Amino acid sequence: MTFDDLEIQPQGGSPIHTLASWFAAQGMVHERIGEEEVVAATDGAWGKYELRAIWREDDRVLQFLAFPDVTVQQDKFTLMYETLNLINEQMWLGHFELWTGSGTLVFRHATLLEMADGPAIDPDQADALVESALGELDRFYPVFQFVLWGGKSPSEALTAAMVETHGEA
Repeated sequence: MTFDDLEIQPQGGSPIHTLASWFAAQGMVHERIGEEEVVAATDGAWGKYELRAIWREDDRVLQFLAFPDVTVQQDKFTLMYETLNLINEQMWLGHFELWTGSGTLVFRHATLLEMADGPAIDPDQADALVESALGELDRFYPVFQFVLWGGKSPSEALTAAMVETHGEA
């Protein structure tokens, strides 16, 4: 299946169907969890990522979560909060957060889907949603590494990770 083969979601259907079709078209291992949730796994530039979309019919909100394979130990929470604050200042869509109960880092973005014909996203919107989340995970993963394992301060880590290279070696 290719991106062009994606079935357009029927009017009034759940946006989870479109995302599940998008994951299938990309060859991503994924699983539907009822009508309101789909979970997928993919490789990013820095490791494996879990992607999760949750549809809340009552609120008309599609919540999209992307998890890098990073767990923060409690003694690093303060550093990570400062790091996430610096990162989130640069974000246009979505944000990163730290779940204190498990030390899990997550990128989260929510979309309100209030349309006359019912909630829907088209394949292009699914592509933009997933690709933007993956892009942000790949973009900021080195910052997390520098802070958690490299001994850098949050501002040093952000500066070091955001150096743009030109060309190839």
